[in-house]
Amino acid sequence: MNKHAASVTGLSLQLPRADGTLETYHPSSPRAFPARLEGTLNRVVYSAAHVVADPRADNDPWLTAAIDWDRTIAFREHVWDLGLGVAEAMDTAQRGMGLDWPTSLELIRRSVAAARPRGALVASGAGTDHLAPEDAKSIDDVIRAYEEQVGAVEAAGGRIILMASRALARIGRNADDYRKVYDRILSQVREPVIIHWLGDMFDPALTGYWGTNDLDAAMDTAVGIINANAAKVDGVKISLLDKQREIDMRRRLDTRVKMYTGDDFNYAELIAGDEQGFSHALLGIFDAIAPAASYAVSRLAAGDLATFHDVLGPTVPLSRHIFKAPTRFYKTGVVFMAYLNGHQDHFTMIGGQESTRSTVHLAEIFRLADKAGLFADPARATARMKAVLATRGIDS
Repeated sequence: MNKHAASVTGLSLQLPRADGTLETYHPSSPRAFPARLEGTLNRVVYSAAHVVADPRADNDPWLTAAIDWDRTIAFREHVWDLGLGVAEAMDTAQRGMGLDWPTSLELIRRSVAAARPRGALVASGAGTDHLAPEDAKSIDDVIRAYEEQVGAVEAAGGRIILMASRALARIGRNADDYRKVYDRILSQVREPVIIHWLGDMFDPALTGYWGTNDLDAAMDTAVGIINANAAKVDGVKISLLDKQREIDMRRRLDTRVKMYTGDDFNYAELIAGDEQGFSHALLGIFDAIAPAASYAVSRLAAGDLATFHDVLGPTVPLSRHIFKAPTRFYKTGVVFMAYLNGHQDHFTMIGGQESTRSTVHLAEIFRLADKAGLFADPARATARMKAVLATRGIDS
């Protein structure tokens, strides 16, 4: 595959800089990634997929979600075509940040049904977000909330990603409280689950998870719970944006338990691994870069480490920008990339979250995605970037 380099003839636009000036930018030719998986994958790879809002719905976006179900499922089919699994109804889909539990369950049912005839991989988030943290009065309240969602996902035929609980973070006093909750839920699940440790940079309400603000002590508790229930745990997704903690945890896990990287800053090197092991992947950024991710990991499986890094390496600066602090606003960048690449025909998000990033931030997404060769159709991406800029007072 040849690297993209030359600018596309006749394409240019005005992009704002942080200092308030405008830059005349000339988009480059894209890299031609396959639309379907070529070869095989030697890592289990999930894309935490976003939902497509319905911009024509007569609703109040801050209060109620309106989903374009056809486009939302079509995006999942795009991901499955590339050989990736879908991590459903996660924070990428604005779960608990615009997407409530009833709508999440409808999404899970539709996604599981769409995956079934394909034999495609989908795992779905089960948590406690229908229980307001302030309404949780006891650990048993948290357990019952988990049981309700786990039961609903299993009834839909889905596999479980056991999400972190805001209610548990609020009332869990110590490691024993966390052990009680996780031991109880894991003893009941039908199939091994993926446990998601989501850091407070993604959700401030999860500060102090595992019963402490000391990350070393939290790691000890999490590893202890997971290894004690290894037969019921497929893997753990760690989202702390700290590669050394992920590596340290990976080396401490029972050999039956996979590590799924959730590190959107350092995923390339973590997936490649080292002499002591590697991480699988469950990543929000793989929503935005699915074709590149599929191709890169297929080349890794073929023993072509150089091409793996050549393809995936240039996507890391984009991911670090999209996931920069405040990290919880990363979803705006993921949806913006879907808009630029033609997976939806608008830049509207549930919860009105298209407004959470600045025009300068969006312009830098365009630059970094272009440099990584991620625009399948640079002319379309440029036209759409111009349309967004026009609504923000910049006429190209």
